[in-house]
Amino acid sequence: MAEEAKNNQEQYVVLARKYRPQNFDELLGQDALVRTLTNAINNNRLHHAYILTGIRGVGKTTTARIIARALNCTGKDGNGGPTIHPCGECENCKAIAASRHIDVLELDAASRTGVDDIREILDGVRYKPTNARYKIYIIDEVHMLSKNAFNALLKTLEEPPSHVIFIFATTEIRKVPVTVLSRCQRFDLQRLTIEDLSKHFKNILQKEGLEADDEAIHMIAKAADGSCRDGLSLLDQAISLSDGKIQTETVKNMIGLADRSQTFSLFESLMAGKTDEVVNKLAEQYKNGANPTTVLQDLINITHMLAKAKIVPSSVGSDSLAESEKDFCKKLAPNVSIAVLSKIWQMMIKGLGELAIAPVQIDALEMILIRVAYSASLPTPFELLNDVKKKSKITPEIPLRAAAAAPFPTSGGSLQQEESSPVSPKTVFTKIEEFIQYLENARKPLLVYALKNDVSVDSFRPGEIQMTISDKVNNDFLLNLQKELSEVTGEKWKIETKRGPLGETIAQHEQALDNANKKNVSDLPLVKAILEEFKGSKIETLTRKINQDNVDDSEVSFEDAETYNDEDI
Repeated sequence: MAEEAKNNQEQYVVLARKYRPQNFDELLGQDALVRTLTNAINNNRLHHAYILTGIRGVGKTTTARIIARALNCTGKDGNGGPTIHPCGECENCKAIAASRHIDVLELDAASRTGVDDIREILDGVRYKPTNARYKIYIIDEVHMLSKNAFNALLKTLEEPPSHVIFIFATTEIRKVPVTVLSRCQRFDLQRLTIEDLSKHFKNILQKEGLEADDEAIHMIAKAADGSCRDGLSLLDQAISLSDGKIQTETVKNMIGLADRSQTFSLFESLMAGKTDEVVNKLAEQYKNGANPTTVLQDLINITHMLAKAKIVPSSVGSDSLAESEKDFCKKLAPNVSIAVLSKIWQMMIKGLGELAIAPVQIDALEMILIRVAYSASLPTPFELLNDVKKKSKITPEIPLRAAAAAPFPTSGGSLQQEESSPVSPKTVFTKIEEFIQYLENARKPLLVYALKNDVSVDSFRPGEIQMTISDKVNNDFLLNLQKELSEVTGEKWKIETKRGPLGETIAQHEQALDNANKKNVSDLPLVKAILEEFKGSKIETLTRKINQDNVDDSEVSFEDAETYNDEDI
């Protein structure tokens, strides 16, 4: 028995359990929660149900236990009441810390999801606590409960006995029914910052009598991604790998990070468009054991870091950045534009998906970085356009010479007139185009489509239409057409139709005008110079506002099929 007790005393306790916070003062990064609960306890305004949510390892269960101790602490003399500073020495505090208190029940909803499990809990709610001031139910991962289990809990949760307090914890708050959320006070536990984690890890190492490089601690804090438990697990692993002092190289190898200085050098070669250097440096990193996915993720992180440094220069001085990262930002940020950073960000994010399905990841990463290096050295479309304008020395005046005097088509393909206004009764239409314009304004797409594509108008004058119709046209079209004409003009129209080969339709006429205008625009010296500069490009759309046959504003849109139509650029 003595030998067994000795072994139990010498058994190692992992850092995440050994240094778990025991009171609100030790709780990291949750100032809003601590302030709210402190005021509630001091003012005796305790709620009957709390729900704690956040990512793994930020202290949800720990916070629940601290609340249970704070409410049930009796003090060293046994006469104390609820306090924000539980003594940790009374029987209640010790039993709750050891998870053996009879009145503080910790339940795992992931393994007890059914309605019968909840009924078992509720059966004990009506009984007063045995030793404590409050009977507290801590239900972890509460979102795992079944729908019936939640329903069984609702009534008791809304009006529990005065001696009962529920504390729920979950990482998936959206899966908790709103009927449950409305009965609880909700606290969103924040991710822990890199600064808070680094300071916490240094304090723990000091208590353990160990040393570590600042860069190594920073790497562990960054890899923890806001989770204290994840960070402490990594710290435990790093201590096991080290000989008294945690070194940067040890942490790099443990986490699988590429050498940061090598990644910075690789990024500089990417920005300079030096493709041969990019390939050689990547091959060297891969030879030294770098994982292709990790390298790409690191490059994405550097891209974001530089973009943030350009937009918010004060971020360079943040404690969340290592000294090497600060120096890199100061060196490269002034020489790279946000447009280029945004472009390569999109290409690298897309590259992550390519790596996941590539048969050989390092080959896929080489192709991704070659694409990025080639793109980074290219000027932006804005710079190219300005360069073309300077070379051509031509003002961008674009007089559009239409092939006919008919109205110019808009980008949507409709015939545009002067400013449209609602058509009043007894309106007179002298041209079919005027009637189609009315239908478009009235949002009659089926009639508009049929008139433009399925008929050819042989004659149109007030009160009478003669047209050739295709086999697609049915009687409903003719009835609707007659109805619209009669309602808007206030007279009955004579519609003569015949079936047979269609002549030129309105859609074809509009397309011919559009093509003629595109040809006129493409013959202009400035536009011709742009088309020659952007190989493989074409005029996609023309937009023009018309006011009494005078051009008020013109806009030409280009689609470059070879260089700038790629999703990556």
